[in-house]
Amino acid sequence: MRYLWPLPATMIGFIFAMMARASGATIRAADGVVEVGGGGVGRAIALLPRALQFNAITFGHVVIGVSHGVLAQCRRHERVHVRQYERWGVLFFLLYVASSVWALLRGRHPYWHNHFERQAYREERRA
Repeated sequence: MRYLWPLPATMIGFIFAMMARASGATIRAADGVVEVGGGGVGRAIALLPRALQFNAITFGHVVIGVSHGVLAQCRRHERVHVRQYERWGVLFFLLYVASSVWALLRGRHPYWHNHFERQAYREERRA
């Protein structure tokens, strides 16, 4: 179930992974998670509006990052998101956005005050 429940999100991750691979990114497996980094990933992320740029992003059991070095640095944090997907499945997309909107409505930052990011940073520090 830990792979089946988040499978729709993982499939979205695989679509992005194949696009990244076509741009020269490499794909590796680490602890049951597919990590995709390098190639044109960083250039593609740089095209996003500044507020939406990231170093790494998780889709189910796929983590896409600027480089494999960055992926290694943020592995603990992104693994928390993998576990969140395992718990919430595809609902995680909606819950994550709702948490950001809720933060904005309270006059807070949509990333730094997002419940799921706060949990990831807390657990990352504990490890």
